[in-house]
Amino acid sequence: GVDLQVCTSKNPTCCTKKMEERYQTAAKQDIQQVLQTSSTALKFLISRNAAAFQETFEMLIRLAENYTNTLFCSTYRNMAVEATTRVQEFFTDVGLFIFGTDVSTEEFVNRFFDTLFPVVYNHVINPGLTDISLEYAECLRMARRDIRPFGNIPKKAIGQMERSLLPSRTFLQALNLGIEVINTTDHLHFSKDCSRALLRMQYCPYCQGLTLSKPCMGYCLNVIRGCLANMAEVDLHWQGYIQSLEDLSSAMRGTHDIEHVLLNFHSLVNDALVQARINGPELSEQVNKVCGPPLRKPTPSPGCSFDQNIQGLKVFSRNSEETLANRRKEFISHLRLHRAFYGGLADQLCGNELAAADGLPCWNGEDVVRSYTHRVVGSGIKAQSANPEVKVKGTDPVINQIIDKLKHIIQV
Repeated sequence: GVDLQVCTSKNPTCCTKKMEERYQTAAKQDIQQVLQTSSTALKFLISRNAAAFQETFEMLIRLAENYTNTLFCSTYRNMAVEATTRVQEFFTDVGLFIFGTDVSTEEFVNRFFDTLFPVVYNHVINPGLTDISLEYAECLRMARRDIRPFGNIPKKAIGQMERSLLPSRTFLQALNLGIEVINTTDHLHFSKDCSRALLRMQYCPYCQGLTLSKPCMGYCLNVIRGCLANMAEVDLHWQGYIQSLEDLSSAMRGTHDIEHVLLNFHSLVNDALVQARINGPELSEQVNKVCGPPLRKPTPSPGCSFDQNIQGLKVFSRNSEETLANRRKEFISHLRLHRAFYGGLADQLCGNELAAADGLPCWNGEDVVRSYTHRVVGSGIKAQSANPEVKVKGTDPVINQIIDKLKHIIQV
């Protein structure tokens, strides 16, 4: 074939233009395959843990909701049914927040105590034979923040929720971003110049019948570093990302610990109810000033219908604190092994499978030689201006976007 574009040579060649085109496609598929294989372990590590942490958080929320319902059923039975609805709404909001919906913690904690106040007033502060009217309940709900029947407990609850839920939410967001980064770099678009260099390195020797010769190490590094120049730019930010995850993970302890806060929420609620009961007479006076005397309507309060069949969850709670902290620690220590993933990718690919072993004759793009004589360039875009094998033009917008997302999550 005289019309070859890339695999031209002084020696006789057994390739046609059609074969060269097919080799070109194969070279691109090969590098995609090798890239995806190299990131498999890392991607599996992050996605498996993202799923496991999400499941654990869901379990914790269910458990905390059950604890709180149990408190009402065992200690405040007459108001359990009404309270259960409020509790359910509250923990639905907790879940929405952790899994990324924009709801304000302060808002939903306040809403919980607002809607709980009419129930507590009706059954604890000013119990009557019949329930207060809906209009009266609404007046109480609106007045709760001024009357402060639960003292500073709501404020304390807001502080605890903000400190513990936000890190967990950020942790999950960060893991999902990690998966997105790898999916993006797994499917990078290679430039024409890179594709040609890959063809020359991998399949042009076939045209000369040299099917067993592998590229020289230095030659392979130049080609792959040229092709992955944009990807290497992710390296610094990827290392920062893993460091930030590690810092966040160590900060999710003690009072900031989500299990601790959620599983003890019921005792905060209990403190709030005790406080309202103790200050009952004064609260009655304040309520009368704001809402007038209670207007009642005849409806008997049903008993407790809450399903207390939570044996399986009880077991979980005993081990959850140690498992969550340990699981995070174990995950981070595995993740740290992949810190230099993007910086060392070209070396890993050439060293593991693409290039010839040291000291063996190798292909340099034109011929089989004893060793590669051109200069070997470093990683990253700046270093490529001196690359003898691949021309690299500017930055890749897709990679820039991923870098911006990593910078953002590090800030968060």
